[in-house]
Amino acid sequence: MKLKRVFAAVTAFAMCAALAGCGAEAAVSESAAESAVESAVEAAPETEETADAAAEAALRIAGLKGPTTMGLVNLMSDEVASSYDFTMYGAADEIVPLLVKGELDAAAVPANLAATLYNKTNGAVEVACINTLGVLYIVENGDTVNSVEDLKGQTIVTTGKGATPEYVLRYVLSENGIDPDKDVTLEYTSEATEALSKVQAGEATIAMLPQPFVTSALSQVEGLRVALDMNEEWQKVAGSKLVTGVLVVRKDAVENDPEAFAAFMDGYKASVEAANNDVEGTAALCEQYGVVAKAALAQKALPQCNIVFETGDEMKNDLATYFNVLYAADPASVGGSLPADDFYYVG
Repeated sequence: MKLKRVFAAVTAFAMCAALAGCGAEAAVSESAAESAVESAVEAAPETEETADAAAEAALRIAGLKGPTTMGLVNLMSDEVASSYDFTMYGAADEIVPLLVKGELDAAAVPANLAATLYNKTNGAVEVACINTLGVLYIVENGDTVNSVEDLKGQTIVTTGKGATPEYVLRYVLSENGIDPDKDVTLEYTSEATEALSKVQAGEATIAMLPQPFVTSALSQVEGLRVALDMNEEWQKVAGSKLVTGVLVVRKDAVENDPEAFAAFMDGYKASVEAANNDVEGTAALCEQYGVVAKAALAQKALPQCNIVFETGDEMKNDLATYFNVLYAADPASVGGSLPADDFYYVG
């Protein structure tokens, strides 16, 4: 097994910055995602040699530092891990060209990026499973927010301008009768650490932050608490679960060896179950593989990271609802059009 170790242990505050990237898997800029895919398609068309090599090699899987890879670490350490080539990257735009060129077979990526990849590669990829549900939370340094309605008239500091977090927040607010342009003030920052620093400095009392950054932030700011779980609030108004990450796979990789991919999916499912049932052991593996700097922090964060293995009709329903909301906000957020039925892996 090969695992690219591109992250180093850092100080406590810097570790928070790294953890912010875990939740930022949901915050890929839609325009950036689309341009990255388009550039990859134009600059690096797949060759026959690449396709032939993919057919002979072990399944090549990429992950991002964060919850999506937390669900994979038990499979990485399993005795069958030698059948797979695991690589971890710091940002989704590093994965895109490799997947487009056929140098990767599968990758854990933000859900909206999966849709964009499908559209920009003329359906060359499909989504195999949902691996992470909502990781966004409203936190407050105070005790005034106990429902979405309580956000009316408030200032909310958040990341993700022009990306999924903005669309999720605006949708939840609107569905609860709050005009996001008139009834609240949305203040955007470039990183979750910047949003938290405003709360720490007393410049703001309410922020929307991702896990597992929230877990670390709660230990840093006295009086900070989780006021709202955006996954729960989304489900109340959308009737489906809020999605963060998925596993996307090249269709040719599945077609080359359907049984091998099915076996991988079985192993992945078991790995996710272990992540949820053996938190301590999974946390240790997260530190071992560099997914999180310290096992203790991973152990605290894992129960709040909403790591799942969702396939079939349930996956399709949750993703379709999610994509419809994103498409209504900005068609570019899903690559210009809603994915067709062949986007969903059926095994």
